Amino acid sequence: MDLSLQADKAGTSARTPPLIALGIGAFGIGLTEFIIMGLLPQVAQDFGVSLPSAGQLITGYALGVTLGGPLLAVAASRLPHRAVLMLVMTIFTAGNLLCALAPGFGLALTARVITGFAHGTFFGTGSVVAQAIVPPHRKASAIATVFTGLTLATVLGLPFGTWLGQIFGWRATFWAVAGIGALALAAIAAFVPQTDAGTPLKLRQLALFLRPAPRRALTMTALGYAGVFMVFTYITPLLTDVAGVPDERVALYLLLFGLGVFGGNLAGGWLADRWPGASVRVVLAGLAAVLLALRLALSLPSLAALAMVLLGLLAFATLAPLQSHMMARSPDGADTLGATLNISAFNLGNAIGAWLGGLALAASLGLPSLPLLAALLPLTALALAFIPERT
Repeated sequence: MDLSLQADKAGTSARTPPLIALGIGAFGIGLTEFIIMGLLPQVAQDFGVSLPSAGQLITGYALGVTLGGPLLAVAASRLPHRAVLMLVMTIFTAGNLLCALAPGFGLALTARVITGFAHGTFFGTGSVVAQAIVPPHRKASAIATVFTGLTLATVLGLPFGTWLGQIFGWRATFWAVAGIGALALAAIAAFVPQTDAGTPLKLRQLALFLRPAPRRALTMTALGYAGVFMVFTYITPLLTDVAGVPDERVALYLLLFGLGVFGGNLAGGWLADRWPGASVRVVLAGLAAVLLALRLALSLPSLAALAMVLLGLLAFATLAPLQSHMMARSPDGADTLGATLNISAFNLGNAIGAWLGGLALAASLGLPSLPLLAALLPLTALALAFIPERT
């Protein structure tokens, strides 16, 4: 079934509901990924564990995405894309319900890992579906539209979810996220077009991604986003302890970051549609420049406010270019797996960045060193982008 031809005949109005349905799912997944950062102290206190131990809920989710996403993509590869999306949203909803009900930390951690399985497969399959229902010249923008749900989760959902957890307890936030998952499941069932069964995948096809071109694309994604999370993981102490931002104004600075995220995501899709090759280099160079400038901007709260907008802008401007870059280099018949692996690479970058930031602080390099060290990671990815490509 050629969805792009069908969409051309039906017009833009026929393409909008499926993209919105995918965006709702992305919104829920964005919430469950990031909301835990604002709730860690409550979770730690409730379960009687230390704050670093509670941080394993972030690491566990990232590992679930990194390892579980590709495995789930292979296992579900015989299913139509809509069925895969419905399956992963069911897993997502169940995982959040389990986390809300968990009587102990071990079960909560297990629930986070299970929920992470849905993340990579949703965005991988969702990217393929989004590209299929739009004309060829709008493919990257379609991916950006899906990721708009993720950006809205950062702009609106993160502060609201944190507030909800503070007022009604952290479990209330996970009940709310599970409700969003159920809504996304219904929207996907109603609006995403039915497709033929996908191309069956086997685990041995993962070896195809060890070829130079896809391997380099995955490495660029992981390095680029590691730079983002090396800073973002510690953004609150950077603002309060280094920039001197009052505690009560941190949420405002995070909102500014979120506004930049929203604009950067759309800008990245626009760039990738017009200059597929150059856009990757532009966003990686821009991200490195903003991280370097952040170190200087932290000297004044007013400059820090502008830097937060720019950091959000460049951090999420990388999404569509890097995702499109990877999908274009996936082996024939494995574009869904390639897209899923790239989402895993994003989350591997998250884990690497947070880990490297922790190492820097443990080595007494200090919070001000983080933006400078973080800039080296997208710069390394940028260097890889200039190496002549081999298939």
